[in-house]
Amino acid sequence: MGLIVPDAVEGYLATLNRGSDDVLNRIARDNESRGLPLVDAEVGALLRVLATAIGARRILEIGTAIGYSGIWLAGALPPDGMLITLELDETRAREARENFGRAGLADRTSVIVGDAQLKISKVAGPFDVIFQDGAKQLYVPLLDRLVALLRPRGLLITDNVLWDGKVVPRFSADPDHTPEETRAIAEYNER
Repeated sequence: MGLIVPDAVEGYLATLNRGSDDVLNRIARDNESRGLPLVDAEVGALLRVLATAIGARRILEIGTAIGYSGIWLAGALPPDGMLITLELDETRAREARENFGRAGLADRTSVIVGDAQLKISKVAGPFDVIFQDGAKQLYVPLLDRLVALLRPRGLLITDNVLWDGKVVPRFSADPDHTPEETRAIAEYNER
């Protein structure tokens, strides 16, 4: 059973999620053996709903991985919209670009390769939505800059803030994550 959301509830939500497509399904299926840190399809669908609800035209993502969450986000953009996404790993960035192309979203996406802490100073706002899902130790150091890049009433969405319950003292004894990551997320939550 899931610690935060019971498996039965996640299963129910999955049956309602009919907004995915062949590219997203293939990425998720292929990732089952790879185990990359991708958002669940339900989170992806929520990202798309949130971006659509505020009429997002410009989105910034920290932590591209192979483009899975970026496809969900870019799918909410109008044809002249833009997703700028930052990825540290060149190989993953290359795969993300390929996946954006397969999804028909290459013209709405720009993948920047490098350390987000360094590259973020070269990114110009404002953004309607910012999705932070990169290195957890960067959550606090990036926070002020990300807020400055948001338009008034824009959305800053940060993944993993509950960290499978690890941020709650004595809630979960299973140490799936490093103590440094857990402390970084707890500090971010307090800010």
